[in-house]
Amino acid sequence: MTKTVFFGALAVAGLTAGMAAAQTLADVQARGTLNCGVSTGLAGFSVPDADGVWQGFDVDFCRAVAAAVLDDPMAVSFVPTTGQTRFTALASGEVDVLARNTTWTLSRDVDLKFEFIGVNYYDGQGFMVPRALGVTDAAELDGATVCIQTGTTTELNLASYFRSQNLSYEPVPVETNAEAQQQYLAGACDVYTTDMSGLAATRATFEAPDDHVLLPTIISKEPLGPLVRHGDQDWGDLVRWTLNALIVAEELGVTSENVAEMAAAPTDSPDVNRLLGTEGELGAMLGLDNDWAVKAISAGGNYGELFERSLGESTSVGLARGLNALWTEGGILYAPPLL
Repeated sequence: MTKTVFFGALAVAGLTAGMAAAQTLADVQARGTLNCGVSTGLAGFSVPDADGVWQGFDVDFCRAVAAAVLDDPMAVSFVPTTGQTRFTALASGEVDVLARNTTWTLSRDVDLKFEFIGVNYYDGQGFMVPRALGVTDAAELDGATVCIQTGTTTELNLASYFRSQNLSYEPVPVETNAEAQQQYLAGACDVYTTDMSGLAATRATFEAPDDHVLLPTIISKEPLGPLVRHGDQDWGDLVRWTLNALIVAEELGVTSENVAEMAAAPTDSPDVNRLLGTEGELGAMLGLDNDWAVKAISAGGNYGELFERSLGESTSVGLARGLNALWTEGGILYAPPLL
């Protein structure tokens, strides 16, 4: 009897999860729009341009998902979220996916009931200070006032680092990156701390970026990536493999410029053929057309194209690939095999 009840409970739980999992994809398709949570504005990652059109690395990922699901990369409604509101927006169903440079942690994955679908940017927390302070290392920041966004992992990391170094500091809480920038430039704090990519993006918007220094000290691991709700496994798989498809495309040399030609007929590479849907049925496994990856790549390019366009060394943000280079190019970025 106990076994019957146990397996019955599993069956009910599995059925419930399956129904929930199918629901997001059905909702997005019925709505005709993907609701994507992004930051309130962070150069290179997600920020509206002069015409109000959202641009950036996280934005391009959302467009790739919309292309794969809706065959329209512009069918995205971007929802600005802060460090405090982002998780509520996802949990409540206001957004279908959160692509707001969020750190993957155990508590967020398990306690908050979210599912991180992968890492799209390997980062670490650092510090920015005015060059005029003459500071060259975080160990010199004893007694500093520090601007820090609330509701983020940076709060705990900051406290842990200063405690371990036997240093004191005075926090200046802010809710958004724009507020942090305003407070920092106004001299309300000596230091701004967040992920190094965020610091580089923020400094790029200053009138005199060279007047500010990113210290070499890195005090944490910050694996950033998109996330969805728990209990939505089919949707999670779809979003996860869209990210993986962009990474695999870079590995295989498939770009926004050649993807249509390569998809027009099978190539000599079975891996390319499977990715582009000219061989196998990977799309059907996700509940999508077999050319889902072609649509995702066509939207903005492979992972490398997305990175270079919004974050790369030729942009105002000026970030090197570093850890985010492919594993074959000295980085740690790679996707699981398609089969």
